[in-house]
Amino acid sequence: MTRQRAAVAGALGDTDEFCSAQQLHERLRTRGDAVGLATVYRTLQTMADSGDVDVLRGEDGENLYRRCERSEHHHHLVCRVCGRAVEIDGPSVEAWAASVGAAHGFADIDHTVELWGTCVQCRR
Repeated sequence: MTRQRAAVAGALGDTDEFCSAQQLHERLRTRGDAVGLATVYRTLQTMADSGDVDVLRGEDGENLYRRCERSEHHHHLVCRVCGRAVEIDGPSVEAWAASVGAAHGFADIDHTVELWGTCVQCRR
């Protein structure tokens, strides 16, 4: 593991919230880690490809990253105000995706489900 990858992994491990590459880059700069923005993007993509981080698309279309505790397939419910995320199972989503694929003659179905709302704390 390179110094840069270790720094990115460490910064991701410091938060339970999803964050963008730019937010993570700013965190690294604040901590004094000299890691370029392009390196942050490449490192996050590598970590996503290897399953070390989850990626979801924010409401503005930007990719957001988070280190998750679960390695099996799951979904997230994310607060649009504070960014708090809850990992959730979605067996009905899995069944629906397989059913829709099969109905149209597709196999090896993959999908992305992102649920956004406002958590209890932010509604107060």
